[in-house]
Amino acid sequence: MLEEAQQRELIMKWYDEYNVAIFKYIYKMIHDGQEAEDLMQETFLRVFRYLRLEKEIQFPKTYLYRTARNLTIDHIRKQKPIQLVKELFTAKEKTVPATETVVEIQEELRELQEVVQTLKTSYREVIILRKIEGFTIQETAQILNWTENKVKYTLSRGLKMLDEKLSKGGVINEIF
Repeated sequence: MLEEAQQRELIMKWYDEYNVAIFKYIYKMIHDGQEAEDLMQETFLRVFRYLRLEKEIQFPKTYLYRTARNLTIDHIRKQKPIQLVKELFTAKEKTVPATETVVEIQEELRELQEVVQTLKTSYREVIILRKIEGFTIQETAQILNWTENKVKYTLSRGLKMLDEKLSKGGVINEIF
């Protein structure tokens, strides 16, 4: 059991370590900076409240991501009548391409972003966590509250669907 001062110190440590990553994850889901900031703050508040209930968190990173995911899904559900998720990824900074290759890569990235947006939510989530955020299968399973087999299966199906859609759209390069 941690004392209140220890709980505060622990949550501040986790905040320093994970706040940027949690913000980026939420932003990729809702593409609204202010809302992502609010949801990121709420994530840490919820985790702090959980600690205050004298609960132990064995894997803070995955617990934080799961909390952020749940809060973000609740937010999206509340916003559904207004608009679902508009864009999945943040727009890359506008730069003057140095070569033709850079231009091609940027075009493929935009097309990839557009296609990923069309995938169903479960495919989108697992692709973001595994292939973009770099979580392991075990960590992804903890965040999504799924089995590891479900993560593997959903990722496989999601990548297959993504590949099919990209092939139809003209981008045939293996991205993952």
